[in-house]
Amino acid sequence: MHFIDLAAQQARIRPQLDAAIEAVLAHGRYVMGPEVVELERRLADYAGVAHCIGCANGTDALQIALMALDIGPGDEVIVPGFTFIASAESVVLAGARPVYVDIDPHTYLLDPARVEGAVTPRTRAIMPVSMFGQCADMEAIETLAQRHGLCVVEDAAQSFGATQHGRRSGSLSRVATTSFFPSKPLGAYGDGGALFTDDDALAEAIRLVARHGEARRYHHTRIGMNSRLDTLQAAILLTKLAIFDEEVALRQQAAERYDRLLGESGVVTAPTVAAGNTSVHAQYSIRVPRRDGVQATLTDAGIPTAVHYPLPLNHQPAVADPDCQLPVTEAVCREILSLPMHPYLQAEEQERVVEALVQALA
Repeated sequence: MHFIDLAAQQARIRPQLDAAIEAVLAHGRYVMGPEVVELERRLADYAGVAHCIGCANGTDALQIALMALDIGPGDEVIVPGFTFIASAESVVLAGARPVYVDIDPHTYLLDPARVEGAVTPRTRAIMPVSMFGQCADMEAIETLAQRHGLCVVEDAAQSFGATQHGRRSGSLSRVATTSFFPSKPLGAYGDGGALFTDDDALAEAIRLVARHGEARRYHHTRIGMNSRLDTLQAAILLTKLAIFDEEVALRQQAAERYDRLLGESGVVTAPTVAAGNTSVHAQYSIRVPRRDGVQATLTDAGIPTAVHYPLPLNHQPAVADPDCQLPVTEAVCREILSLPMHPYLQAEEQERVVEALVQALA
């Protein structure tokens, strides 16, 4: 059993992948080739925005967004305490200070009700993370941001393809970012990322930041960085995009099967998808008591699991805030456990997972 089965997907589209890679090798435009331009156009259309700008990875995408918004020293950015370190790391790399806010105990998403109290005169932006495949309450967060004159940066690293009230993740704020790390629902065979916006001026600033601040050849108008999505990865992503909607539907089927099996078992509550949301189920994560023992028992049964995430950002040594208290986040970090999830997960595999989970919790 695989936690994420990339081999099954590759076997399904291997001829198309080989042809796409061969086309890049034939034309030799390995950096900013035509596949990059085509992918940006198609991803923008998919998300429903005017602009998509590819970059080297999802962490760069966050930093580029902050730099393009001129966020830097002396500024604060509100982020959830329950997320991967990239959320805080990108803020620090931009020169600003991350301010951690607690999460909703059911969805694990940034809790808008707790954001208001974290806003200070130095706050410049809010960075909600679309955790485990669904979007945070972007309408409530946008309303709050507008009231305080703040920008919202949607971190959609785990939610590309998800919707909220019919709108695609990536189109729910002034700027959004995503990641194409191989394990993501739409993943490359290496690193990659992208930014999305409807704002023409911001799109131009993003392109400048991601390309050394170069307005024209050897003429640099602002400080930037070198962060480009390479052509081979774009070709691979274009091939995968052709089956992406079908894979999202298969993920939904797998999640619904888990929901039913867990409901019948009565030992664990299934994850919550908020009203108005659809999820791409980047992970299927539950909360269990005595997690280490449960995880060890599942490992002995041949069932792979993962913990996303074991340590809150306010306790991460590199970005710690000892004065910050996040009781919900800290409780979730002690209990969260991710089960195998991918489009090619079979019913009998899921039945085996749940049976082993029931035994582990007995």
